[in-house]
Amino acid sequence: SSRDEPGRGSFTGTPRRSTQPYPHREIRILGIPLRRFLTMTVATVVGLVLLLSYRSGQPRLTAISSTGAGAGASPGPTPAANTSGSRTVDGPAIDTPFGAVQVRISVSGKKLVNVQTLQLPFDRSYSQQISAYVGPILIQEAVAAQSPTINAISGATYTSDGFAQSLQGAMQQAGLA
Repeated sequence: SSRDEPGRGSFTGTPRRSTQPYPHREIRILGIPLRRFLTMTVATVVGLVLLLSYRSGQPRLTAISSTGAGAGASPGPTPAANTSGSRTVDGPAIDTPFGAVQVRISVSGKKLVNVQTLQLPFDRSYSQQISAYVGPILIQEAVAAQSPTINAISGATYTSDGFAQSLQGAMQQAGLA
């Protein structure tokens, strides 16, 4: 039978070795080849470093309605000195999710000459940063517009809206709106 014949159907002799002296062996970590594992690890670390070091830019100006609720703003310049025909009027304190916002306006004749912030949220460090940045911008916008319809600041919507509402109340009391 063919089973009994040497070299046919049965194993005789020594096993054959690979023709390469050192066969390629792949090191695996968690079932993933080492080279791929290292690449993925480095990419993940680089991604995390970039993500954690990202700093968002300053808030942007966006034209939106000046009515609604507001939050944080910053102390502004002092009111103009009282000369003949000029007066100051305080706006209402507007409650926002982050605290009250209130302004004082200086009026000369029928013209808004200055705006000062009386109350702004400063309870959190982030509110303080927002207030310090947006307060002067909102004051400048109000004086330039001569109206409570001002550009709100993206990232400080509550502050912008509270500022505009208090400004509108003060301007109404002064007979400007």
